[in-house]
Amino acid sequence: MKMIHVPVVVAGALMLTAWGAPQIAAPTALTAPAPIEGSAGKYASPFTSDGVTAGWVTKSMQVKAAGQIGSMAGNYAGQKAMEQVPFVGGFLGKKAGAAMGRGIALKAIGGEEFLRSSTDLSFNSLNDMALYMYVNYSSNPEYQKILDATYAIYPEFQTAYLPALQTASVGK
Repeated sequence: MKMIHVPVVVAGALMLTAWGAPQIAAPTALTAPAPIEGSAGKYASPFTSDGVTAGWVTKSMQVKAAGQIGSMAGNYAGQKAMEQVPFVGGFLGKKAGAAMGRGIALKAIGGEEFLRSSTDLSFNSLNDMALYMYVNYSSNPEYQKILDATYAIYPEFQTAYLPALQTASVGK
């Protein structure tokens, strides 16, 4: 079984060597999508219209330990609940754990109502939010901490962020 995986890893490494790692264009080379005015979009913006971090981000950064504990507790509970399900149980356990972790992190910052009331911009797409943040705020010295705070509330944003930037960078 291990012999099957080795060629795949070697092929992947050779492709990266031949083509190089995926490139991301400089923020100035990309165009940011317009956010939705107000908090009606599916995802609350980590930045307000005046360019400061939203209150929920600041609070999330302050309770970071609670978010990490929430994520770990959620992952553990989700994995335990799904460990009896063959094949897909591990995958579903991680999804359930991420949702539970998000719930704990959301509660730690004051809930959905606080999240929505502390920003005046939102997005219906994680890709749009990623590109908007990168183009407008990636030079912010606190950018990584802001990303981490955003990941605590929107765990799926962590896997969407880099691909969104790579897609936007094609041909730039």
